[in-house]
Amino acid sequence: MSVENRLTKGFMTIQRHRLLKWFQWLIGAPLHLIVVILFLSRKKSTNYQSLFKEKIQQLKQTDDYQNWLQAYYQQYDRKQAYFNRKINPAKRTSFVIQQANEKVEKLATEALAESGIEQINYLTYFNSLLLNKKFIGLTIVPGLILYSLCLIYQNAFIRFIFERVVLTFFVMISVIVIVFTILYISPSDAAANILGEAATMEQRIEFNFRYGLDQPYIVQLGRAIKGFLTFDLGLSYTGNEVIISSISNRLPVTLTLAISSLLLAVVVAIPIGMISAAKMNSFWDYSFMFLALIGLSIPSFWQGLIFILTFSIRGNLLPATYSPNNPLSLIMPVVVLGTGLAAAIARMTRASMLEVIHEDYMMTAKAKGLSGREVFFRHGLRNAWIPILTVIGLQFGAMLGGAAVTEQVFNIRGLGSYIVDKQFIPDIPAILAGVVYVAMTISLVNLIVDLLYAVLNPRIRSQLKESS
Repeated sequence: MSVENRLTKGFMTIQRHRLLKWFQWLIGAPLHLIVVILFLSRKKSTNYQSLFKEKIQQLKQTDDYQNWLQAYYQQYDRKQAYFNRKINPAKRTSFVIQQANEKVEKLATEALAESGIEQINYLTYFNSLLLNKKFIGLTIVPGLILYSLCLIYQNAFIRFIFERVVLTFFVMISVIVIVFTILYISPSDAAANILGEAATMEQRIEFNFRYGLDQPYIVQLGRAIKGFLTFDLGLSYTGNEVIISSISNRLPVTLTLAISSLLLAVVVAIPIGMISAAKMNSFWDYSFMFLALIGLSIPSFWQGLIFILTFSIRGNLLPATYSPNNPLSLIMPVVVLGTGLAAAIARMTRASMLEVIHEDYMMTAKAKGLSGREVFFRHGLRNAWIPILTVIGLQFGAMLGGAAVTEQVFNIRGLGSYIVDKQFIPDIPAILAGVVYVAMTISLVNLIVDLLYAVLNPRIRSQLKESS
């Protein structure tokens, strides 16, 4: 497919959405201004209107036109007689003229179209220009944004990713507004907590002036949003540390912990859930589900303390606290954080597989002669992935929130412990940065999960293509 056709396809897709239809006028205003001038010039040069009026006059001079008038008069009279109404001469004439004019205009349009003469409208003319490479090249600067939007919307999957990214942006802005508002109305006084009770009023006023805390709510909120958009998060209240540096040092640690726990949970839980479903109500099924229930029930902080007591203090097998240079120090935090997630994934895998293996298409696959293993993996597991992925996406967000507790237990200087430490001040810029980056990570994971939906489920792919 050529670029020009992709532009046309994308533009027509945009026209089918009410909000986008107006949005494209906004972002493509310079280009539309050029096209409007060309369109009016082209419309003025054509004589369609004069030919149209001439054709109408010709039709009105025929005997058929008089017959149509008589037919509409009789139609109006029959209608009034049927409803026992008196005939109003003025309304009768208006009705007949309107019906006759509509018929004549329709016939005139059809007659001109048969002769190859058609009235052009703006959208048709714009589409024709999108097929012109020379026009695209000449208007690439004023129309760059609109052309980019058309190219995005011509492909269902690219459009899906683009819309999710835009949605994530607004989620981030909403998170900033909500978190900032909660911190702003909280009774905690950052100046009093940092400077101490012995600080004078002048010192507190100086502190609030230095960090802009004496500014109105809207000014502070606007400064916070601007900081995220420009990646300039400023300094924290305590120690004047650069927030973006603190986040960039701590976020990789938390992500390493969370992703390692996620991988461990998936590798362990998926086979367990499949075995439980394949051997339903057996010894293995009861044993695995019993262990999964225990994994869901045990608090992670208590599990971490038991691990330290058993494997570090008594067994002297693993370090009790995290050290960046010692990979063994990551084993216990990963296992502790991944236990709950593994239990949830195992139970969901078993439930989803049990639901799928009783579907009709599974019976059909068996009737075609496929082996039990082929039916189980190729048809069963593939169709059971959707709810499993949903649980993984949801639990990953909960796991990032729970990482703060695990980081405190194992003395890990991650993002979770950073937010907890700053919350007690409260250090608003530092807390905002930590929460927004966590929210951004969760949104990214859910975007990946949504894309996997489309990759694994052909019905979702089909729906995306039909909506394009």
